[in-house]
Amino acid sequence: MSWIGETVDSIKSIKIRQLLTQAVTLGMIVTSALIIWKAMMCVTGTESPVVVVLSGSMEPGFQRGDILLLRMTKDPIRTGEIVVFKIDGRDIPIVHRVIEVHERKTTGKVDVLTKGDNNDVDDIDLYADGQMWLHRHHIMGRAVGFLPYVGWVTIIMTEKPIIKYLLIGAMGLLVITSKD
Repeated sequence: MSWIGETVDSIKSIKIRQLLTQAVTLGMIVTSALIIWKAMMCVTGTESPVVVVLSGSMEPGFQRGDILLLRMTKDPIRTGEIVVFKIDGRDIPIVHRVIEVHERKTTGKVDVLTKGDNNDVDDIDLYADGQMWLHRHHIMGRAVGFLPYVGWVTIIMTEKPIIKYLLIGAMGLLVITSKD
């Protein structure tokens, strides 16, 4: 328990100039992360360059907690590709495989049907009421790579918010008490 007393003493001894320096440093770190995210969005052509697999619907190919790296190009979507899509009225994107593609000859538009590798039926029941197909604007990106299990950090912090708050508090305390 002596470390708590040392931490409190350390916080009390902080001068205003040191506090401002640490606040600016923290701001620069946050700004750098945002700049990196925006740059990744530009390079990959998608609003979300990385997503976490949240369910077991794509097993055995992708496990819950894997991080998928996405890219979106103007190339036509083909059967067998793994895509991430958003349904109107839902906040969480879905990762599934394209099982059927219909190209309309007159307009050039593409209708896509998806299914999770571990699911018995296609995704029509997941789509919005009355929707039978996904269209290009629903698709956020195509999976081009993955990092196994790295997304568990996100899943744990989402499912157990107390861990997220403890982690943020600990990082904030480290920033405040550092003697740089």
